[in-house]
Amino acid sequence: QVQLVESGGGLVQAGDSLRLSCAASGGTFSTYAMGWFRQAPGKEREFVAVISASGTNTRYADSVKGRFTISRDNAKNTVYLQMNSLKPEDTAVYYCAGRWGRAIVTTRSGMDFWGKGTQVTVSS
Repeated sequence: QVQLVESGGGLVQAGDSLRLSCAASGGTFSTYAMGWFRQAPGKEREFVAVISASGTNTRYADSVKGRFTISRDNAKNTVYLQMNSLKPEDTAVYYCAGRWGRAIVTTRSGMDFWGKGTQVTVSS
């Protein structure tokens, strides 16, 4: 019943920045832990970042620590992923996901609902 719509993807050069947005509807956003996952062609979907329902706790994949920042604005029912210093290996479809619970999880199976994804392509 919860719908998530990602936006903000695009084609950029290495070293550039992008901010992804995920707008939620059909539920009570402020009660959901939210996260970002990504999937490159031929690879499994992998964890990128997660944020607790309150926004006070976050966790990142080692590959993006120091470069990506997850945040949320519960008044706008939106979660963001600020991506800086992008690398070609960041190229993937980025998916927003959420769960009916405030606790952080980092596994795909722990998420209850998903967006359709937005493409991020980083050229060298």
